[in-house]
Amino acid sequence: MYIDYHTHHARCGHAVGELEEYVKRGIEMGLHQIGLSDHMPLIHVKPEDYYPEMAMPMEELPRYVEECMTLKERYKGQIEVRVGLEGDYIEGYERHIEKIIQDYPWDYVIGSVHFLGEWDITDFRQTHGWEGKDPLDVYRKYYDAVQKAAATGLYDIMGHLDVIKRFGFSPGVEHTDEVIALEQAALAAVSRSGKAMELNASGLSKACEEMFPSRRMLEEAIRLGIPLTLGSDAHQPQKLGEHLDTARELLEELGVEKIATFQNRVRKMVLLKE
Repeated sequence: MYIDYHTHHARCGHAVGELEEYVKRGIEMGLHQIGLSDHMPLIHVKPEDYYPEMAMPMEELPRYVEECMTLKERYKGQIEVRVGLEGDYIEGYERHIEKIIQDYPWDYVIGSVHFLGEWDITDFRQTHGWEGKDPLDVYRKYYDAVQKAAATGLYDIMGHLDVIKRFGFSPGVEHTDEVIALEQAALAAVSRSGKAMELNASGLSKACEEMFPSRRMLEEAIRLGIPLTLGSDAHQPQKLGEHLDTARELLEELGVEKIATFQNRVRKMVLLKE
């Protein structure tokens, strides 16, 4: 089963390509399923006062869903289109997030932590946020947010679980044991939630040069029995499926036989190789 469940499009402002371009590219590549999963609109900051091109405006959300549904019908029989959302976890805004999720007919929702307060730790324009901070303290806050996100039960898939490493900022080898403990606590929270986790291949193209999550975390997730799915986190059509062959090979090497797919927020495990 060839799938890519993590993609972004022109509406979010920091990606290029229309939704239909991704779907057509998926057909060309032979994908069985493509997940359209653009960013949830900003809810905890005023978009006009924040960094530009972070997420789709709130008024675009219904148009996004409508276009996704149209493409799902238009390309039926050629590729299975899944309508998704990458829904930021923002502590204190759980009710706002829940309403967005409940108001639309999603096939799945990815739960990702990008923000620590108003600091987006995944935005290259905001790497100055690390200045003057103890990296270990940032890691503690990040993984605490991941645990809280998983505990909400709002999401179907937990996204890029160790994206905190994206730009290469690290607490250092002397704190490896504590970092491992933080990772394991986050994975235990995902396991308790009963939700799936993605293997996000995009990290191979980032400064960290490693998928999200790391092999170390992936092995622990498999030991805990966490269902896994796949995503490229493509931000342009030609990047669709990038590095997913490497991700699939790793899953096979680690003995994973099935991956998670979703429809109407119901998870179905399918054979990785079929």
